[in-house]
Amino acid sequence: MAMRKFLNDPEQLVKEALVGVELAHSDLLRFDRENQLLISKSAPRQGKVALISGGGSGHEPLHGGFVGVGMLDAACAGEVFTSPVPDQMLAATKAVDGGAGVVHIVKNYTGDVLNFKMAADEAADEGIKVEAVVMDDDVAVQDSLYTAGRRGVGATVLAEKIAGAAAARGDDLAAVAGIVRHVNERARSFGIALSSCTPPASGKPIFDLPEGEMEVGIGIHGEPGRRRAPLGTASEIAELMVEAVISDLKPASGANLLVFLNGMGGTPQIELYLMFAEVEARLSKAGYKTTRSLVGSYITSLEMAGASLTVLELSDATTALWDAPVNTPALRWGV
Repeated sequence: MAMRKFLNDPEQLVKEALVGVELAHSDLLRFDRENQLLISKSAPRQGKVALISGGGSGHEPLHGGFVGVGMLDAACAGEVFTSPVPDQMLAATKAVDGGAGVVHIVKNYTGDVLNFKMAADEAADEGIKVEAVVMDDDVAVQDSLYTAGRRGVGATVLAEKIAGAAAARGDDLAAVAGIVRHVNERARSFGIALSSCTPPASGKPIFDLPEGEMEVGIGIHGEPGRRRAPLGTASEIAELMVEAVISDLKPASGANLLVFLNGMGGTPQIELYLMFAEVEARLSKAGYKTTRSLVGSYITSLEMAGASLTVLELSDATTALWDAPVNTPALRWGV
């Protein structure tokens, strides 16, 4: 089937989309065209630890949708499924530094890790304190086409929100970075794909998924997962996802959980809520309490049909930070 997308020039897609983000949310952020960055209008704030993240485009609203009050101070946008370059990350770091240092939240993909490391080293040479934390919450595979070790996926959103609240209340650099690490350590994720996706530059699906099959343990770039399996019912898929996440996370008996049911870009909200109910029923039966939740498409893979589950074991401290006010294009409450 020929590719059908809203496009002008595929090579200009990311820049043109970022212009649209700025126009739609000009009260919250601005677009640095030269460096391809989205920067919070409240940044830099003197004395406040700043947070930046970034990665390839095609995962919207990650990361630009989380720039604003109570989350990220800036997001670096690479081309579709391609890491931003170190110069972008350095420019973002310098743009938001308010003198208290900058936390880099880095998803564990080889390009992101290397490029953020180079930017952090250059920032340090210019006297900016940087703490980098690598997110690796995906339990599906140990290594993939894009990374060595576990991939960084859904816990990234939770870390950006929770650590963003800590920075907003005035926590210092070590404390904010420590909160990101804590979220990464106490969260696990697992995804299922029901279709492939088509990068605009190639015009072809990344992989072929025959009718009646699903990709188990998919990555956010369309990379293969653990295995290919017959398509199951929502109940069967929920059972598979919960088992994969909980068996690895091993929450304390009776633990309070934040359950994040994420759509991959092509899954209707009605199906995500159905899946959330199936997941919650299994967690409740196992003795856990779902005290916070997030349901929607927040880390996507273009138009891929599918879903991922992220579970975070909450403490009183992380619950309070999750509940703190946030005002970004993609998340907003308490304001």
